[in-house]
Amino acid sequence: MSVRLALIGAGLMGSGHASIVAKSLPGASLHLICDSDFKQARAVADEYGSQDVATDPYSVISRPDIDAVIIATPDDTHAPLSLACIKAGKRVLCEKPLSQSSSECISVMEVEQSVGEQFVMLGFMRRFDQAYMEMKEAVDQDQLGRVLMMHNYHRNVETPTPDFTSAMAITNSASHEFDVVRHVLGVEYYSINSHKARRLDGVVEPVLMILETTDNQIVSIEINNNASYGYDIQAEIVGEQGSISVNNIAFTKTDRNLASFTRYDSDWRSRFQEAYLRQNYAFLGFVESGIFPEMASDCWDGYCAAKVAEAGVEALVTGMKQTIEMIEKPKLYQAKNGVGIETGFCL
Repeated sequence: MSVRLALIGAGLMGSGHASIVAKSLPGASLHLICDSDFKQARAVADEYGSQDVATDPYSVISRPDIDAVIIATPDDTHAPLSLACIKAGKRVLCEKPLSQSSSECISVMEVEQSVGEQFVMLGFMRRFDQAYMEMKEAVDQDQLGRVLMMHNYHRNVETPTPDFTSAMAITNSASHEFDVVRHVLGVEYYSINSHKARRLDGVVEPVLMILETTDNQIVSIEINNNASYGYDIQAEIVGEQGSISVNNIAFTKTDRNLASFTRYDSDWRSRFQEAYLRQNYAFLGFVESGIFPEMASDCWDGYCAAKVAEAGVEALVTGMKQTIEMIEKPKLYQAKNGVGIETGFCL
């Protein structure tokens, strides 16, 4: 039987998920589209063949004809909607971040712990990107010797909203780097320092963060939300015996007027299209089997990203390096698949 999915949030991210479910996810049906803007929900539903639309996400989550949920709503709604899914016994793929508040992430983990089973998979899709998968393989197989450093930069054409701030570059944009670096290197962070460069045109400045890992490695993360020239993601791992870096693919090269050039994407959708597809396949497997995908991000990963971001903002405000202190990892998230183990939240 087809898994009946409800998509909550019909904006740019939601439309991308709707396209994947409708076109590339056999075994799942786009049963319902929910958005506070009914016309937007109806438009996405019509485009991708969903018959039902709604505006109240909580009533959608409780419906018996919904098997699982995809959340693509504004950041501050992610934790409350995820909690509702856990309480309704529905698996949920929630776009990042789980919350920008580490304490709110803990509240979600407490509820998941109380039922003794994982329900929330987070949309840190870079874990499913081929480049990062090969980088992790190189680290896991010790191809580079001891890892010394990892350099990352994340550049957008311009900020997504007029009210975007330097702090949001850390709490929102950088969360992908915070997560995928932990995943690829298999470490946690010990400290973070944050700096921003001064621009003369009044737009949000680039932020540079320097992090130390618990294994005495150095990680640099540049977030430039107004890079102007295009969407550009790069990463390089430097080891004692070699290095490995992301090699973005350009399908064509143009030679003209004594110059040679390739084009940049305007946003993330083309660059990570395959990663989103793999992620959503993994989520469908999670819904069908109840086994949490080994590669995917869970609520603990959401907490870690939030905790690092909070320290990063504090470092930006104070100009001082901040130590990152996290709670003990709860038992539920120590299990390989997070199913059928002792309950009780562990601090």
